[in-house]
Amino acid sequence: MLGTFAVGKTSLVRQYVDSIFSEQYQTTLGVKIDKKVVTLRDNSVSLVIWDVQGDEGGEIALPVYLKGMAAYILVLDPTRAHTLQHASQMQKLIEQKHGALDYVLAINKADLREQWVLTSDGLETLKSGALATFETSAKTGQNVEQMFVSLATRLQQ
Repeated sequence: MLGTFAVGKTSLVRQYVDSIFSEQYQTTLGVKIDKKVVTLRDNSVSLVIWDVQGDEGGEIALPVYLKGMAAYILVLDPTRAHTLQHASQMQKLIEQKHGALDYVLAINKADLREQWVLTSDGLETLKSGALATFETSAKTGQNVEQMFVSLATRLQQ
């Protein structure tokens, strides 16, 4: 899980792993690792989910935590326009240092759609490189499971 501060990475993971949502903001320091076993095509798959601390542009924390990653979920908050720029910077940094890895784009906070300030024009580059794009809500659970399952399915192929 990658994205800048307060885009909802931890909340998405908690919703997916534990079916829990809390309004209280929890800053991730370093990385928080969760695990969930899912069944895909009659096979058990163990997902190890790294919730990496938010970073403005990715230069500090990302290189340390990205070695050996198979894919990632890039999260942005459309109620805060600058998170798109930071997500784009992170995606470029990952591509430069680790090659073209598979990723899913999560446009989080779908439950706050009336507060969105991003237009679809600004998202096109990130969307075009992603395996899939999901409008998610950690609060309601909208598309959270589908997002994780889509990436896990891709990794299983």
